[in-house]
Formats: sequence, structure tokens, C-alpha cells
Amino acid sequence: MNAIVEPSKARGIYLLLRDRIGGGAFRDGDRLPGEPDLAAEYGVSRVTVRRALDQLAASGLVARRPGVGTFVTLPAPAPGPIDVSDVFSDLKQMGRRSEVRLLDFGYGVPAPVIAAALALPPGGRAQRAVRVRSIAGEPFSFLTTHVPEQIGSTYSEADLASQPLLELLERGGRRLGDARQSIAASLAGPTVAAALRVEMGAPLIALTRLVEDAQGRPIEHLHALYRPDRFTFEMRLQRTGTEGARRWSPLPLSMKRQPA
Repeated sequence: MNAIVEPSKARGIYLLLRDRIGGGAFRDGDRLPGEPDLAAEYGVSRVTVRRALDQLAASGLVARRPGVGTFVTLPAPAPGPIDVSDVFSDLKQMGRRSEVRLLDFGYGVPAPVIAAALALPPGGRAQRAVRVRSIAGEPFSFLTTHVPEQIGSTYSEADLASQPLLELLERGGRRLGDARQSIAASLAGPTVAAALRVEMGAPLIALTRLVEDAQGRPIEHLHALYRPDRFTFEMRLQRTGTEGARRWSPLPLSMKRQPA
């Protein structure tokens, strides 16, 4: 029975230690308590503790030094939040600051919900691209974009592998207008988990965005999955409205990459 239960216990110990490290209980370079001490503290076997420490090492949070101990290895601080008073400029800036790996590129008839969002005619085709974005070699987003075929044909697969999509859309003569987006939670499937270097079923931030041109015509549908330990969305709110009907309204959204 223990052999079945121990893996889940190891996961629990990993999460507890990860939260303690993230919460500042241990500083960079601190030595964690030894396996016997942690086993006694959490009431588990040393094998379970060892598995949890191995998971921390795989996450880059600790370094295991045989015969010496396990030491916290906190990453360098991330840059501060990017000013996104002009959200499209910021998205292009983010594209230039990160590295991209193009996993898939092609044309076809998209799913009905995407075809409707892009206002495609029956049987209309779209360009579909799947990319992974990283900073300093650490993946933080898995992006799936659909663009109407006549727009997607203005740039090549090589262009998309090296330049931000929004820049390519503008280069093709499209002036960016408004965008609508929603944010939800999701879980990592096998393909996404491998690309983002997370466990299958790991929680992710899911963002869906529909970009329109200056005439209000939809030109891009984006579905993005972000690692919550490497990326956050921050929003400032202000009180608006008249007395008796006041409410919180958003100020410009800030997007911040967490420490890698």
C-alpha cells in the first residue's frame, strides 16, 4: 500500500517545500534540512523526501550536492512589469524580447468556434501556427494562432519563426484596432506539458484574444497557455461611475514574467 501512496506524498512534500522557498523561508544558497530531518518533520520515509527533493532540483529550485546537502538556487530577479498603456506595443516588445520556437505551421479549415470568431465564410481557411515562447531558455507560453488565409499569405513560415506576429500583420498593411480577451484556468495536456516543461495536468493560465483591425474586422485569434510560475497578469482598478452606482473599472493591464 505504501508503494502506491508514497508518490502522492512526495508530490505534497515537493509543493510544501516549493511554497516555503517561494515564500522566503529559505534564501538563495541556504542549505535545506537533511533527508532524516525532513522525513521526521513531515512523517514520511526518506525515500519520499528524496523523491520530493529530486522534483525540486528538476524545477531548478535547489541543487543536490552528494555528500554535502541540498541548497536553494533562487533565480535572478525578473525585470519589472512592462508599461502596457499601449497594449499592442507591449505585445510586440515582448515578442522581440523573447525567443520563439515554431512547432507547427499550415492552412486549413479551423474549428467552428474559431471560424465564427474570425468571420470566415463557410469552408473558409485560416493559417494556423503553434509556437512556444521562452526567455533565457525557459519556456513560459504555448501559443496557437489562427489568421484568415488572405492575411496569413502575406508572410512566410520563416517570417513567423523570427518576428512577432503583430509586426507581420502591420507589415502586411493591417492597422491594429481593438482586441477582446478573456482569461481562465486550464490544465496541461501531454503536448503542452512537454513544450512548457511542466507535469501533465499542471495548472496553466489560459488566455483567448481576438484582435481586430482599425475597421473592426477580426484578423487574429489567439489561444495562449502560460506557466503561472513564470508569468502573471496584473490589473489596476479605479472607482468609476456616479454615486450609488460606483464600480471598479480596469486601468491598463500589466504583464509580468516571473523569475525563470
